[in-house]
Amino acid sequence: MSRHTVKLKSVVVGWSDLEQTDAFTGKARGRFRPGVGYDLVQPVFQLYAEAVPARDAAVLDQDKLDRYLKSRDALGLSLEDADGRAVRTSAIHIEDYGDRAGGIEVEVLITDRGYWKRRSDG
Repeated sequence: MSRHTVKLKSVVVGWSDLEQTDAFTGKARGRFRPGVGYDLVQPVFQLYAEAVPARDAAVLDQDKLDRYLKSRDALGLSLEDADGRAVRTSAIHIEDYGDRAGGIEVEVLITDRGYWKRRSDG
């Protein structure tokens, strides 16, 4: 496993080993460990937790979900692999249910074909 870093501009938001991957769908998921910059983005991801009150639950508040999606996309988060290479993504989603669901997880939609090739070769 290798550390992947989520950044807001040059500030480290957190990292994950992205333990679960599916190259076919382009999804990678794993336990998220907050960094020094997580406080800057946490309110956005709390909107999601309020709109969808538990993992795999139905949407409780569509307006909050819409605000979350707009706010998340405006953040412009980026992903780097363990070697510091930028990894192209179409979305980075942090599920922060706190202690209610066993910690924080991150799901990333990775559109970078080179990344998937490097990961399968490694």
